Amino acid sequence: MKHTVTYLLERWSQGDREAAEQVVPLVYDELHDIAAKELRRRRGGDTLQATAIVHEAYLRLSGQGALRWSSRTHFFAVAAHLVRQILVDYARRQHRLKRGGRSERVTLSEAVAFVAARDPDLLALDEALARLEALDPRKATIVELRFFAGLTLDEAAEQLGISPETVSREWRRARAWLCNELESEK
Repeated sequence: MKHTVTYLLERWSQGDREAAEQVVPLVYDELHDIAAKELRRRRGGDTLQATAIVHEAYLRLSGQGALRWSSRTHFFAVAAHLVRQILVDYARRQHRLKRGGRSERVTLSEAVAFVAARDPDLLALDEALARLEALDPRKATIVELRFFAGLTLDEAAEQLGISPETVSREWRRARAWLCNELESEK
């Protein structure tokens, strides 16, 4: 299936709208898993659903015109970035509903207690990621690939064209930097 997806993404890159429509059923479950994982990380019982996130991500992807997909991994990296944008947009809308509206919560690392006994606010995380991107775009991209797309070290390394060891090292540094930024905002 990976080869079929890659082939369809190549055709989509060449402007084949039919290929774009054919790729969706093949990647839907993986996109749904990414969105569902992000929703599980969040605290609270709002009405946002993984299916709605996947549909919104597809609408945003299809509305961007001619996209150039370098690989299947590249597609999922872009999808992860869109999931981040959708969740941040949703958090902003919820925050505006009422003065002092609730904050969306999300943990930043599945394996490490990223912030001791406290999950960072999604809006604060997005702002911190924007600051990190200004300082070191590659580290910010690694956070998106690992956190929002759920890519492994090897997959992120392939996407970025660097070694898994470099990804691992920069992932650790990015998490430490973000932890420091989020802690200083308390």
